[in-house]
Amino acid sequence: MKILLPLLILCLTGSHGFPAGLKTSKQDLQIVQNYLQKFYNLKPDDRDGVKIPKQKPISPFVEKLKEMQKFFGLEVTGKPDEETLKTMKEPRCGVPDVFPFVITEGNPKWERNNLTYSIENYTPDLTKEDVDDSIRKAFKVWSDVSPLTFTKISKGEADIKISFYYGDHYDNSPFDGPNGILAHAFQPGLGIGGDAHFDEDENWTTDYRNYNLYRVAAHEFGHSLGLSHSTDIGALMFPSYAFADPNDIQLSQDDIDAIQSIYGPTNNPVQPTGTTTPQACDTKLTFDAVTTVRGEKMFFKDRFYLRTNPYFPETEVNLISLFWPSLPSGIEAAHEVEEKDIVRFFKGTKYWVARGQNVLPGYPKDIYSTFGFPATVKKIDASSSDIYNGKTYFFVGDKYWRYDEYRRSMDAGYPKLITDDFPGIGTKVDAVVRDNDFLYFFSGTRQYKFEPKTKRVVALLKTNSWFNCGNY
Repeated sequence: MKILLPLLILCLTGSHGFPAGLKTSKQDLQIVQNYLQKFYNLKPDDRDGVKIPKQKPISPFVEKLKEMQKFFGLEVTGKPDEETLKTMKEPRCGVPDVFPFVITEGNPKWERNNLTYSIENYTPDLTKEDVDDSIRKAFKVWSDVSPLTFTKISKGEADIKISFYYGDHYDNSPFDGPNGILAHAFQPGLGIGGDAHFDEDENWTTDYRNYNLYRVAAHEFGHSLGLSHSTDIGALMFPSYAFADPNDIQLSQDDIDAIQSIYGPTNNPVQPTGTTTPQACDTKLTFDAVTTVRGEKMFFKDRFYLRTNPYFPETEVNLISLFWPSLPSGIEAAHEVEEKDIVRFFKGTKYWVARGQNVLPGYPKDIYSTFGFPATVKKIDASSSDIYNGKTYFFVGDKYWRYDEYRRSMDAGYPKLITDDFPGIGTKVDAVVRDNDFLYFFSGTRQYKFEPKTKRVVALLKTNSWFNCGNY
């Protein structure tokens, strides 16, 4: 009899810095060795890897370390450098990343589309109704994009059994207490196959705080259906837990392609589509908003941000929720007010204010009562604040408004046509950001470098000219 290994052990995402310039200690080397043995199938007898000998550059240790670095999008050096050690020291999923996913022979899948599930016990953290609702919604994530259906039963043997356990619960995958392993699930099959277990030591919630049951369960059930981890940071099946708006769970196209490759398309005439993670050097890249955050530029697209880091050659692409869990996706405009040390984010008729990584209490608020926009304005296309004159500029359609940060009111005589004071940038602005004495206006895949003093465009660029794409 073959033992089914858990398909997911979902873990808290963290960021535990590793001091720059610190030599790799013996303890760190042991962490690397253990990590590669557990997640990348490095054999225990490959002891030479711990020493990383100069005379043996192509050792099993180096090869596995490069695999790990490639999986996480790190610089592939084959050495336990700072970023690699930092990633290895973060809490994570307990299932191997590149070890063959199929534990039993053949691709694990359910042989029928109408599946049943049962909830064996309930967490005291939530009401029974909240647990039922979270589980129902988590299954619906997958039934919406596949021909699968899920029915809860209270009698008989269910295909997928859901349980809450403490510590060692006798399935060869013990839980480890709070803030570590959150849950695990088993691939389709008989007996324990398909079952999902949740760590009762965690604090289960229905909001964006630790830990949203709906979000974790949706990920787990992907494994219950036969899916493995994804390397796509935007995929629900990415190994790490994401703190985000629980009502904003979206499958990526990678998730949809994966489940449909096993069970086929939905029975609906119109097939669903998912989000795609933006690629920094995509020549067709466009942005929803761009702003500085304490001087550092951040570019927003759908659920993601992009930013450059002077210590890392690659452009960082990650979820907005990593910084601001309570912000919605699809931010439409953003700007920093440096003298107040705040960043405002706009979507529709609402806006949020953050200081650093903290969204301030009392938000969202509406754009009408604060800024005095007329009811005809339904959204802000772009915004930018000028530290030199204390004015904030809002671009809406082919017009712009000017707001006085000191008087907290709109200046008289606005709105004006964009073409009046910003000639050459067109009549529609997607995003704008200030850099020194220039404004950079984004419209589609184009970017206009504009000099306010002379009111002229001094350069025409691609949207991703800020990234190291090798073509500028």
